[in-house]
Amino acid sequence: MPYVKVEDLSIHYEVEGNGEPLVLLHGMSNNSQSWREQVKELKEYYTVIAWDAPGYGKSSDPIGEFRNFKEFARVLNGMLDQLKLEKVYLLGHSMGAAIAIEFCLLYPHKMKKLIISDPTRGAAALDRDENERKLENRLYSIENLSPKEIAEKRIEALLSSYALEEVYMRVKEIMTQVRPAGYRSVAYSLYHLNQTNLFSNIDVPVLVLCGELDTVTPVREAEAIHEELINSELVIIPKSGHLCYQENPGEFNASIIEFLNKSV
Repeated sequence: MPYVKVEDLSIHYEVEGNGEPLVLLHGMSNNSQSWREQVKELKEYYTVIAWDAPGYGKSSDPIGEFRNFKEFARVLNGMLDQLKLEKVYLLGHSMGAAIAIEFCLLYPHKMKKLIISDPTRGAAALDRDENERKLENRLYSIENLSPKEIAEKRIEALLSSYALEEVYMRVKEIMTQVRPAGYRSVAYSLYHLNQTNLFSNIDVPVLVLCGELDTVTPVREAEAIHEELINSELVIIPKSGHLCYQENPGEFNASIIEFLNKSV
């Protein structure tokens, strides 16, 4: 299993395929395993690299919990430096999209194109009380519930009614692998997240994807981000919820390939 050392962290990643590098960043309740259907197809066109964020999957826990997504982005940059990757395509889902945006803003010279799926505006889309309540609920869950209980509590919101049983079971199995250090780091980062005034600073081409039936970060969230970006496309993945890349990988992958094949 491939690992790189970034400061005091051991970062695990999966890599398959040949071609230009496409880096995949998972969401809050997932890890690199969730990209199975993307790796399987996209490795025919790209070198696909799916990381486990700090505190997730087979990566080590940060010694001090992160408080914002810039910290995740700096670790990602360290990983890419270790792999000697100078420019990449970057794809992030949900909280992974927030990390991808931070990376794009911090290291624009390393970006070819950006893909954000079911993105979140975090605190920017909430009033103060709701933002506080979401943080408290997330911290309560990771401190008082088992990973299995967290999965059972959240899974219905993440998938649409069209999700196949095998997808449901796989999502649930991956969700049971969450750990406190990662989950808490993301909870605090979401609490502090407000990138609204920064979207217009992104000058690479951006593809914004969202599941048609996403109730976690609904289509209106994706539309709001799309409208702030200066060079973006918006694609809605039909009959799928927040985890649209797992529910409808065929249309999701086709949208990525079409976007990346377009000349700039």
